Amino acid sequence: MKAALRSELRKWTSTRLWWILLLVMAAYMAFLAVVMAFSVTVEPSADSGATPIDGIDAALTVYTLGNGLGYVFPLLAGAMSMTSEFRYQTITPSLLAEPRRSVFLGAKLVSAGIIGLAFGVVGTLAGVAAGAPILAWQGDGAFLGSSDVLVPVLLSVVALAIWAFVGVGVGTLITNQVAAIVVVLAFTQFVEPILRVGLSAVDALEGAAKFLPGAASEALVGASTYASLGLGEVLGRVPGALVFLAYGVVFAVIGRFTTLRRDIT
Repeated sequence: MKAALRSELRKWTSTRLWWILLLVMAAYMAFLAVVMAFSVTVEPSADSGATPIDGIDAALTVYTLGNGLGYVFPLLAGAMSMTSEFRYQTITPSLLAEPRRSVFLGAKLVSAGIIGLAFGVVGTLAGVAAGAPILAWQGDGAFLGSSDVLVPVLLSVVALAIWAFVGVGVGTLITNQVAAIVVVLAFTQFVEPILRVGLSAVDALEGAAKFLPGAASEALVGASTYASLGLGEVLGRVPGALVFLAYGVVFAVIGRFTTLRRDIT
């Protein structure tokens, strides 16, 4: 397992894709944090009917945007770490070097989680660095010394690492790289947001929205952009974490006994 893990980490560090995604994520998170920080510090008009977000809630909304909106980057990175093996036919030498396919997949998952931590740290720090000065200037404060803020921020880093883990599972199921990218982008940017809003609008279906992967990751963090806007609630932290991890594990197990069970040429 150690040799397989070293090999997988070497694949990550010898390619440019992961750090390009990392830089784009940092810029994107900083931009969103600035926009959101200004948005939550503007007092809504009386006619709008909007509920103001202030204090710690405003800080959490800004600082956890990486997990709420930027998770597509580690998810894509994880998926592409597997689909690249099939696109460039490196899957053959990889399995010749490590013929135990469960070990190969396990190394993929662990290495993705490690690299995902880098996405978590960079994405979260970018949001905090860009949003905190605005909250301190225009809002009720940055609240960076509060444990009620720091704990969710740290868990946001963990959640983003798990998104890379889930991405490997997705890439194991959908080995065509273009198809995997399209599915990830479509689901994260359109399907899940629409489902969360739509399901939350129907009382009988509101509970189902809590079990979507994005909602589960927000439950782990303990801060939800959607919930802060009144668009449904999330599970508790422990149930949310278990549901979130289950997505990656189930995807990987299904992929192990379908994709990785077939003959590789």
